[in-house]
Amino acid sequence: MDHASEAGLVRTAAPGGHIAEVRTLPGALRLHCEKQPDETAYVFLRNGEEPEESLTYRELHDAARARAAVLESAGLTGKSAVMLYPSELEFVRALLGCMYAGVAGAPVQVPRRRQGVERMRRIADDAGTSTVLTTAEVKRDLEERFGDLPELAGLNLLDTEASAAPSSDLLVSSALPAAHPDDIALLQYTSGSTGDPKGVMVTHANFLSNVVETDDLWPCEPRGAFVTWLPLFHDMGMLFGIVLPLWAGVTSYLMAPEAFIRRPARWLEAISRFRGTHAAAPNFAYQICIQAAEEGRTADVGDLSSWRVAANGAEPVRWQTVQAFTAAFATYGFNARAMAPGYGLAENTLKATGCAPDCEPSALRISAAALGEGRVEIVDEGAEGAVCVVSSGIPVLDTRVCAVDPATRELCPPGRVGEIWISGPCVASGYLGRPELSEETFRARIKGGSALTAEETYLRTGDLGFVHHRELYVTGRLKDVIVRQGRNYYPQDIELSAESAVPGLHPNCSAAFSVDDGTSERLVLVVEADGRVLGTPGGQRLRERVREAVRENHRLEADDILVVRRGALPKTSSGKVQRRACRRRYEDGSFDAFAVVFARSAQVQR
Repeated sequence: MDHASEAGLVRTAAPGGHIAEVRTLPGALRLHCEKQPDETAYVFLRNGEEPEESLTYRELHDAARARAAVLESAGLTGKSAVMLYPSELEFVRALLGCMYAGVAGAPVQVPRRRQGVERMRRIADDAGTSTVLTTAEVKRDLEERFGDLPELAGLNLLDTEASAAPSSDLLVSSALPAAHPDDIALLQYTSGSTGDPKGVMVTHANFLSNVVETDDLWPCEPRGAFVTWLPLFHDMGMLFGIVLPLWAGVTSYLMAPEAFIRRPARWLEAISRFRGTHAAAPNFAYQICIQAAEEGRTADVGDLSSWRVAANGAEPVRWQTVQAFTAAFATYGFNARAMAPGYGLAENTLKATGCAPDCEPSALRISAAALGEGRVEIVDEGAEGAVCVVSSGIPVLDTRVCAVDPATRELCPPGRVGEIWISGPCVASGYLGRPELSEETFRARIKGGSALTAEETYLRTGDLGFVHHRELYVTGRLKDVIVRQGRNYYPQDIELSAESAVPGLHPNCSAAFSVDDGTSERLVLVVEADGRVLGTPGGQRLRERVREAVRENHRLEADDILVVRRGALPKTSSGKVQRRACRRRYEDGSFDAFAVVFARSAQVQR
């Protein structure tokens, strides 16, 4: 495959061996519509199992044009609109329709609670739109459940399925504007894990650059297939569920996230049944698949030997999970080389680095004490006080990644932890309506170094890590680091210890943070548990085990440990724990806690 990225131009081998110029995702759809119109592009699996609906490239092209005509008629060309869809095929049709019409779509999770409606309204206001594109079912549900909320006042809920029906006169609307590589293709709102969500302006050139790099790293063969349960409104779900399959011209099998959560084996069964080659998920998904296997709930999975790229990202990758998943599913034909940890973020369209599929994933054992001082000290296996940091792989093509001292903005020397900075064509143009923050975040410059480095601008990710032999190792979030007695502790490491303390605790079910009580910094842990777990060791014993695990693994004393009901931890729309929101709930006493372990907690108002 021949790639070039000049002025947003990407050259790719089209089906049949022809070379075609593709500048945008709509351009890729038009190409496939010409070359393989009747090939299946997307399939939606009812209950995550049986094919319920499918789209060929011709059908998708026609449906997208019909929706584009509706949007153009509504005067939305050159403007933005909220996209409120379940992870089904209408989302795909509407996304391409927006791109055909020159509308910057802002995908948002379908609200289930009032907080979701409030988030949707904040995003609509931030995007400067009153138009919400959706389906008849979602529209009806919103109006029935939340119709009296002020957040819905003034919003125009447009049912794109009905508006673009074949009987509509708008279906034959005339020529639509051709997208330019520098046009905004999407407003991808950040998860909000460290603050209010911000609209990342992703251009068509960003999208194409990211899929070209991803395809270079994890190539899609002509007979490949994607299988995903990830929410399509989320950047990882969109890339691996819609964008990369469309670019590669291979079939994508989609299922609702709820189908996976209710029965994780469905995902693996679908990979086996449809011979999936590419599937991605956060680390916690692989962990609950391990639990399903341990509990005997994966008997119908079948053969996983077709799975060549099991991308693992969107949250810290655990070495224990990587090893356990590989071991649990080796008998099903899963190849250890398929596991591919990676690193990315919305501000870089998505992927920044990844591990090649022809290599087994790797990790470094480093001194926890040295890491607390910002140093990387590799130690032997079995050494006390060591932590495993998983490699997130290398950047490819034109993306560059480095570790920079956030205070001095100078490149970190080898063996030092710094803030991860990224440069390249995948870096988005900035945050919508936030010029000062965009300048600070997207156009940072490294001090010193070569003349070339000094002229280059970088994206500041807010994540901490280091580069070792060209590979990136992520250690945590800059704003989440806990400082105790002059040492840095990473909350995800403390959370892993808490979650491993008692069998049956779920992954991604705890939050560690520090609280300043006016005289000192106190370490607080909030852990979710259900009745089944509490009934086994008992609430008091659970807290004792968590306390012991933190002390043993980190030589830290937890000042407060709260055990809360399942679902009580505030999380982003993509499932990440919001530690700062947890801190606020802790400080104002709004957690519904079973109990608190130490008497000092009585100082916290309940």
